[in-house]
Amino acid sequence: MLPPAHAIRCARVFSPAVLYDAHNHLQDERLNPWREEILATMPHTSLAEMIVNGSCEEDWPQVAALAEEHAWIRPAFGLHPWYVTKRGPEWLETLRNHLNACPRAVVGEIGLDRWIEKPDMEAQLACFRAQIALAVEFDRPAILHCLRAFGLLEETLRSIPLPPRGFLLHSYGGPVEMVPAFIRLGGYFSISPYFAHPRKAAQMATFGRIPLDRLLTETDAPDMWPPDDLNPHPLKSADGTSLNHPANLTVSYDLLASLHQLDRLALEKQIEANYRSLFG
Repeated sequence: MLPPAHAIRCARVFSPAVLYDAHNHLQDERLNPWREEILATMPHTSLAEMIVNGSCEEDWPQVAALAEEHAWIRPAFGLHPWYVTKRGPEWLETLRNHLNACPRAVVGEIGLDRWIEKPDMEAQLACFRAQIALAVEFDRPAILHCLRAFGLLEETLRSIPLPPRGFLLHSYGGPVEMVPAFIRLGGYFSISPYFAHPRKAAQMATFGRIPLDRLLTETDAPDMWPPDDLNPHPLKSADGTSLNHPANLTVSYDLLASLHQLDRLALEKQIEANYRSLFG
């Protein structure tokens, strides 16, 4: 059950010591009007590190530049399943070069997606396997996206070598029954502020049953914004669409603290340990 809003608000009384955002897209052009402010202010919050995920060949250089300029940004480079049909002939070598150039980089965001219109699952699977192979070769963790393909994802992961460091299922939306299998394969699971919406109550319940040592926090900014009454940093695009601010990471921590009935300090220490276990 979703914890009551007042309980989540009360959790904010305790100022976090160190926070980790395991998944966002700070390079996204929708954040252009606020990016400089975000870059200037986030180091003065309790943020320790964020992982900025590339999605396609076109945005990998932007992610690399952000990480080069800001030590608290860890880059991730990957070909998202939404863009596999637009990949160039040298995409895998380009990805390899980015991983070579940055020893801290993660492989991501990669995955499988049957939610999009007319998905090319053959192309998605080929690109996914190739990128997991790079994660194994470079000994890097991977950040995975999955929508309406969790059975296929598990089957694929069981059939190939996996990165010893493990992988993150970001904004996990799969069934609770599959959590143990993904854990056996090396999986971690991150929650986003969006799961505070009442319609996500079933998924919130799933996060309440995931072991503490497999949980991480994320924003997925500029997507996955929290409901208005729990949104301390509301953003709106020019057309009025809601956007998610990276500072809403505190909402993800509040959700997990309420779900698992932990005080914030204990949760922060656990998330830090989990983050270091997966990402180093």
